Amino acid sequence: MKADVSVVGEGVLADHVHRELAGTYQVNRLSDFAAEIPLATALVLVLEDAWNPALHLKAEEVVRSRNIPWLRGFVSFGEGVVGPLVQAGIPGCSQCADLRQLMAGRDRKEMWGIKKQLEEKGGIGRDAAASRTGLLQMSLLIMEEVRRFMSGDHVHSEGRVGLLNLKTLNVSWHTFLPDPLCPVCSQLPDDTSDRARISLQPNPKISPDSYRTRSMDDLGKVLARDYLDARTGFLNNKVTDLVPPFADVSVNLPLFIGDEATAGRTLSYAASEMTAILEGLERYCGIEPHGKRTVVHDSYNNLKNQALDPIRIGVHAKENYAQPDFPFQPFNPDRSIDWVWGYSFQQERPILIPERLSYYSLGCGNGFVYETSNGCALGGSLEEAIFYGIMEVVERDSFLMTWYAQLPLNRIDPNSANDKELELMIDRARAAAGYDIQLFNSTMEHGIPSVWALAKNRKQKGLNLICAAGAHLDPIRAVKSAVFELAGMMLTLDQQLEKNKEEIEKMFEDSSLVRKMDDHGMLYGLPQSEARLDFLLNADRPMRTFAEEFTKKEKHQDLTDDLQDILQEFRRLKLEVIVVDQTTPEIERNGLHCVKVLIPGMLPMTFGHHLTRVTGLERVLRVPMELGYAKRPLEFAQLNPHPHPFP
Repeated sequence: MKADVSVVGEGVLADHVHRELAGTYQVNRLSDFAAEIPLATALVLVLEDAWNPALHLKAEEVVRSRNIPWLRGFVSFGEGVVGPLVQAGIPGCSQCADLRQLMAGRDRKEMWGIKKQLEEKGGIGRDAAASRTGLLQMSLLIMEEVRRFMSGDHVHSEGRVGLLNLKTLNVSWHTFLPDPLCPVCSQLPDDTSDRARISLQPNPKISPDSYRTRSMDDLGKVLARDYLDARTGFLNNKVTDLVPPFADVSVNLPLFIGDEATAGRTLSYAASEMTAILEGLERYCGIEPHGKRTVVHDSYNNLKNQALDPIRIGVHAKENYAQPDFPFQPFNPDRSIDWVWGYSFQQERPILIPERLSYYSLGCGNGFVYETSNGCALGGSLEEAIFYGIMEVVERDSFLMTWYAQLPLNRIDPNSANDKELELMIDRARAAAGYDIQLFNSTMEHGIPSVWALAKNRKQKGLNLICAAGAHLDPIRAVKSAVFELAGMMLTLDQQLEKNKEEIEKMFEDSSLVRKMDDHGMLYGLPQSEARLDFLLNADRPMRTFAEEFTKKEKHQDLTDDLQDILQEFRRLKLEVIVVDQTTPEIERNGLHCVKVLIPGMLPMTFGHHLTRVTGLERVLRVPMELGYAKRPLEFAQLNPHPHPFP
């Protein structure tokens, strides 16, 4: 008995496929979904000579409800599109494929508008590029997919889209990831307190000297394959920068609001590419909830018994909120806002966190505070992600604490680390880029090794000073991380400084003009800005060794043991570690996890001098005294009034 195939659609493509399949299968022909699909149908083909999004939406509605697999073929803007194979109960539908392809394109907003217009008004009869030769080639691809599906073989279009160039007849297959917010096939769970609970599990390190639980070799097998594709990719572009002194690779995360570049900087371009992809995944996870649906919308006063007081995380100054053009409003405890569930290790229970503090503040809306990527980290396990999330909070806090309190940190001799790789990195920065690197110990009261790294230009042109920071249980790793960050700005921004020098000099005179992330680093590229770092550069203290500055810590074979030690010390200091799990289905498929770590009291990094957040963070006043830098607690009026130099 012949198996049934139903062909839905009109035009040359549908006619040809119908005619060729009829000799092998029982083929039912329908012009649209007004007619009933026969009960015996094993596969539905939706075929058109042009792009008709409304027909695909109707197929999702009708065919999915019948639990029948379906495959589409159509022509759009000079290309034949085959796939994906859509199967009920399996994420990844025609709408997911369309979204990924639209997002990967440069004209994504225009194409989204065209798609919506075609959905409302109906598609055209035939695409101008739909030649008979091209449609014949498309039909051959479709018939091969049908043959494979019917015989139980692997189908090329499962999780992929085939794109046929109708001029050259070249075909390429492109993987796409299901959209977790897809209104058709998404299966996202609601955000609940039970889902927020964290029970730390053992996580053996990949080697005694590592602080990772997954090797880059292991991740390298899936990163580019699953996430980087110019046509349908989650990340759609890769750029190798040959200017900086170390291997620098960036990838592009396409968003509706614009392109977001993330960079990887290591000693090899292959490793930098993987690092850039991981950074892109982390950035995506932190933009908005993609792993669970936010369901709590209420006021703080109604939720205070189970919610974090946002003032503890630091807010903007009253005078800034009072400015007529300020993009945020003061926090109102009676106003209903969105909340997500996190987990407090100090309280050992789930806790509600304002969604705005748990994800980026890319759009201000009706928010009360500006939040960046503070504490966002991705890891090969949940515990690894939490570990590195804490490291990032500590890194930025130590940098800002040093800046606001103008701490005269001890300078560290890099050669005393007895690490040949670090020595060569510093030598290369000097020889290839013309910068001398100075290191300072910025470790705060918790004892996690932290460094402030500063690059001083030896040349007459270019950025005069570049600053960066690092934090890690291994101080040498902290230093290398900071040096890589410095290197990413060496030589690359010199022309920008010269081009915009007049504007940047105005920022030196008027700090309110420092409005964007790049402004901070560019400001301290000016020679006259160096005087603002006299507290660091002219500190009358002898250079110290790594051994003198950093106490050796016990090494564990399991990363969770390191994490437990950190959490125990933070409990002693009454520093509450709160974790929001940002993991999405796109990264979970490869065993990756992403979190946002918040530690009330620690200083959050902000960009734009008007968006500084220290109100509510009295710790910045007392820690300098606790560390011996001041004789008494500081007052807010004593804090450094200038924009910070974090790039």
